[in-house]
Order: sequence, then C-alpha cells, then structure tokens
Amino acid sequence: MLKTALASGSTWFMPWSVRFALGSSALLRAARQALVIGNGNYHRAPLSNPVNDAHAMAEALRGAGFEVTLGVDLVQAAMQDAITAHTENLARSKAVGLFYFAGHGMQLAWRNYLIPVDAEIDTVGALRQRGVDVNSLLEGMRRAGNPMNLVVLDACRDNPLGTATRVDQKGLSQMDAPPGTLLAYATAPGHTAIDGDGGDHGLYTGHLLREIRVPEAKIEDVFKRVRLAVRRRSNGLQIPWESTSLEDDFWFLPPREERKRAEEEVEREFRHELALWERIKESAQPEPFEDYLRRYPHGRFTELAQLQLDRVLAKLGEKKVEIVSAPDNPYGKGAASADTAYRVGDSYQYRQFDLLTQQQLKPGRPRITAITEHEVIYNDGTLVTDRLGNMLRTPQGAVWSPNQTAPFDFAVGKRWNTRFRVIPPKGGNSTVELELRIVDREKITVPAGTFYAFRVETTGWQTGSSVGGRNLHVRWDWKTWYAPREVRRPIAFEWFNHHVSGKILRATRTELVAFQQA
Repeated sequence: MLKTALASGSTWFMPWSVRFALGSSALLRAARQALVIGNGNYHRAPLSNPVNDAHAMAEALRGAGFEVTLGVDLVQAAMQDAITAHTENLARSKAVGLFYFAGHGMQLAWRNYLIPVDAEIDTVGALRQRGVDVNSLLEGMRRAGNPMNLVVLDACRDNPLGTATRVDQKGLSQMDAPPGTLLAYATAPGHTAIDGDGGDHGLYTGHLLREIRVPEAKIEDVFKRVRLAVRRRSNGLQIPWESTSLEDDFWFLPPREERKRAEEEVEREFRHELALWERIKESAQPEPFEDYLRRYPHGRFTELAQLQLDRVLAKLGEKKVEIVSAPDNPYGKGAASADTAYRVGDSYQYRQFDLLTQQQLKPGRPRITAITEHEVIYNDGTLVTDRLGNMLRTPQGAVWSPNQTAPFDFAVGKRWNTRFRVIPPKGGNSTVELELRIVDREKITVPAGTFYAFRVETTGWQTGSSVGGRNLHVRWDWKTWYAPREVRRPIAFEWFNHHVSGKILRATRTELVAFQQA
C-alpha cells in the first residue's frame, strides 16, 4: 500500500482534506461543508435544469474541498431534514458552510420560500405551510456559530404555481446577509431568472460552475464575473445580485503562496502537538491527558489520549460505567468501547482480493507474539500496532508515526481526524492527513460469520516524497467494519487509492476468515 509514487498533475491542486491555515484568516483551514439541492420535477411547472445544476455543483464543490450532501427532487420533509442536518453539522464541525438551491422560489410578505417538489400550493398563503422558509436556514446557520457561510439561490424562475394562482411579487425578496455570510441570488430581488438557453445548465449556474473552477479567484471576484457574464448573455434581462457581510478573504482555489504559508503553519502546529503527545503518552498520571484533551478536544491524538486516560484512571481505582447497548432498540444503533484486552496467542486469518480484477491476493495471518505497555506485536515484529489497533509498522516494513485510524469508542455519527508520517523502508517521507466518521452500524457477512458492525469511512491524502524523491500525491478512501464486542481487529476493510486525476490506483477488500482470541 506504500508503493504508489506519483507526480502531481496540477500546479494549483491541493488536497483539501488537509485543513489549511491561510494568511488573512483561518477560514481556509476550516473544514468545508455544502448542502446542494436541485428540484425540477414539479407537477405544475417542471424545470429542466435544476437536477443537472445540482449534480454539477456538487462535483465542482468537491473539487474545491467541500464535503457535499446532494439532494434532488426533494419533498418538503426531506428538504427540512437536510437543512436541519446541515446546520447541526456546521455547529459541530465549525466548518465553512455552503448552501445551494436550484428550483422554484417565491416571496410572501418579504419572506422568501424555496418550493419542494410535493408542494401543492393553491393559494399564495399556502406558501407558509408548504414552502421552506429561507429565514429558517439563515437562523440555523447563525446558531451554528461557524466562521463563514455562502448561500446561493438559483431559485427565481417563472411562477411555480403555473396559471393556478396570480403572484403579485415576482422572484425573491431582498435580504441582508447575516454576519459572516455571502448571500447570492441568480437575479436581482423582485425579478425572475432564466432556466436555461437549451444547454445542460441554467444560465446563472452554468457561469457560476465555470468561475468556481478558476484558480486564485477571491469569492467576491467569482460572483462579479458571474454577474457580468449573465448580464451580457441575457442582454440585461437577468442581473445576479449579492449581499455580503464577509470580513476575510476566501478562495475556492487559493493562490499558491497562500497554500505554501498554510502548509507551513499546519506543519508547525502538527509538530507542536506531536511533541506534546510524545512527552505525555507514557505518563502514569491522568493530569497530562486531561490537559491535552482540554487543549485539543478535536486533536490528532484525542482517541489515543482517551485510551491512556482510561487505563491510568483504571489503575488508580476508577470504576468506569460501561456503555449499555441494546441491539433491539429501534431508535438508536447503540454504542461500544474498543476492546484492548489483547493476549499473546490471539490469531486472525484474512483473505484479500482485488476489487478491479477480482483476483485473490496473498492472505494475511497475523498472530500476536508479544505485547508491551503500548504495542501489540504480530508475527515476531512483522506487523506492529498500538493498543487501539492503529498501524505502527506494516508487513512491508514501513513505519507510521502515532496515529488514530481506529477509534477509542464507537457510536454512529462520531467524527475525528488524524495526521501522521509514513516512512517506507527504502527511503522517502510522506504525511497522511485523514478525516474519519462512523456512518452506520449494519450486519455484515464474511467467511468468519455474520456480525453487527460499525462502518467507519475514511478520506484523506498522502503527500510528500517516495523512493527516489518523486512527489507523492494520493487520495486515500477506506471503509472499515468493526464489531468491538466480538472481535478486537477489523471484520473487513476496503481500501481505494486514487491519483489526483481521479484514476483508481488500488482497490482491495479484506475479510476476516477465522479468528481465535482469549
């Protein structure tokens, strides 16, 4: 898994899973999170472009480092649920937020409403019950307290009520952007927008898609260029409008010098955090771990710190309350803690195959031959992990610095991150930055049996140099299934490596065949 060594295919591309710190503000070091909705399948006034617009916008935003939730042809309940989930996630992650909507929109009494595809609106007054109030979205963003929000509404097309009801006020009503927000309309308040001119996208979104992909363009410049292009293309019939209260610079694809400063700052912070962890990791007292967790509640070693704090407090006599997990509970997926009670002699057998060729690969048979205070050693040192199961030495001989690819405890919805070094045996030095989340708990069947397992999804990048000094720039995508109450090691995992162009370099699946453990 450490053999891939590739040169970067672009002078401006940067792996935005790595959260950068940029000169004028911390905006671009924050996570990026977007909710994209495209509604076109309306009963009375269908639209041809919003679904295409939404898919293309989601793709463009992913290319700019956003984690994107995409919804198309959503009914009212689904729209409201998606917006609630979006703002709640912003509150947890403190990410830069973006909301994009393509579809029908209307105003009533100076309030703006986005129209779900199931909205049967026989009177304008029914908007209050059957539309989605934009103000509720803005209020949710305000409560989230995240550093910045972008709201893009391509939602001012023709009367969504068809000829059933007369609309006195066209388009959307003017709103001032809340603090830290840029609010963008496809056309000026009180006017309607053009759905498209025969192409795959609406007039506004088509130009916005192009400008988002322009490197080094500040966000205000992006929308100024869109406004000019749409005005010229429509002969002045449609002029986009923005309201902004942004105080810091933001780029979808930032300048090279900003990226360099960002990398240097992130690297300095990482070295400082790593040095702190190296100093405290073998402490026999709880205070150093408590201090670390207060200083870095979302740090790169929080899972490891939780484990060490748990072990230290147990030695000091703490009687920890165990998580009660009821598999039959219809309202929750349950929770569990990692099982770290490894024993010499525990053994596991895996099978592995290539997902592209379906070819069977060499199986793995890790057997524990020694255990130290902090390490679990397999096959006389061929494979080494820490007590949580995080890789420290691979069978190929590569060394990983302290990391947390495995969690201390399990619950659906949990998120964390890690950053670590990878040093191959024949030279080279790279850094891996990953984001991890537990997305579900589900039944999975492998040769060893059927398990009720937590599924952890992992995304990130490996950058640096490989053997011979060649540039390394590879995306990692993992899926790992854990059943910690039954097996200490993973039940199964899938590993995908991608070139920056998107080409799949590696795709493997590994499954547990048999195991014996105390």
